[in-house]
Amino acid sequence: MDISVVISLFNEVESIGELTDRIKEVCDKHKYSYEIIMIDDGSNDGSWEFIEELKIANPNIRGIKFRRNYGKSAALFVGFEASKGDVIITMDADLQDNPDEIPELFSMIKNDGYDLVSGWKKKRYDPVLSKNLPSKLFNATARLVSGIKLHDFNCGLKSYNKRVVKGIEVYGEMHRYIPILAKQAGFKEIGEKPVSHQERKYGVSKFGLERFINGFLDLLTLSFMTRFGKRPMHFFGALGSFSFFVGFAILIYLSVGKMFFEQYQMTERPLFFLGLLSIVFGTMLFLTGFLAEMIARNSSERNSYQIEKEI
Repeated sequence: MDISVVISLFNEVESIGELTDRIKEVCDKHKYSYEIIMIDDGSNDGSWEFIEELKIANPNIRGIKFRRNYGKSAALFVGFEASKGDVIITMDADLQDNPDEIPELFSMIKNDGYDLVSGWKKKRYDPVLSKNLPSKLFNATARLVSGIKLHDFNCGLKSYNKRVVKGIEVYGEMHRYIPILAKQAGFKEIGEKPVSHQERKYGVSKFGLERFINGFLDLLTLSFMTRFGKRPMHFFGALGSFSFFVGFAILIYLSVGKMFFEQYQMTERPLFFLGLLSIVFGTMLFLTGFLAEMIARNSSERNSYQIEKEI
């Protein structure tokens, strides 16, 4: 199969009919063999029932329904697991991503040798203060931390070589950082394509300002996990050992002073309490690293979701 189009949706019943029709039109025109995988992330507006109707009209449509809302990362993870195409293309269900971009995104993976191609919405139709400016700041920070020169990490329109989506794990809210996850997994051919951005035709955005706060927190987590995810003891153990030995040295210094000078007030000096605190803090950090190391070596499944129906 040439293409798997993976679409995560939450309460987008007005959009998905037009979206699937446009995808079908593009794929038929270019004679692609394709499938459309729609992951209903706990919708309550009749989206799933409409997907079942769309399936009858178009056998290339597949549907997965979550029992509740898990978030976009969970939907993409399940969609990636189910995909069968050589090239996987993700897009949002709100009609702001243009299916006419599919042929070039497919070609850049299939013919130009890219592992991942991320869309770049040069001209956006989102509110400036609530979305555009925070998005620019977010992307600048992500570029600085990751070293990947992309203008729009959070663009939902992306294409992937099959090896990429089968070789990474998207969890939590890490869908924003799939290019970083791909780079960590050893996929270095990461490209970018300017894409058209369309105004939302139906409904309202399901993402608020909190996504930018969560995004920065996730970026810090990802940065830490990149360096120390497989060896947390190297981080916590090093800090803990340093703190412990600083405290130990302070207490040795104070003890020597007490031994040679009778009037030396050891326990009344602030330095004494700093030494004790450093030893306690160092011990706690060391134990944190030890426990984290044990957890990392015996991690349980992070991606386990309740699927109610599948067609």
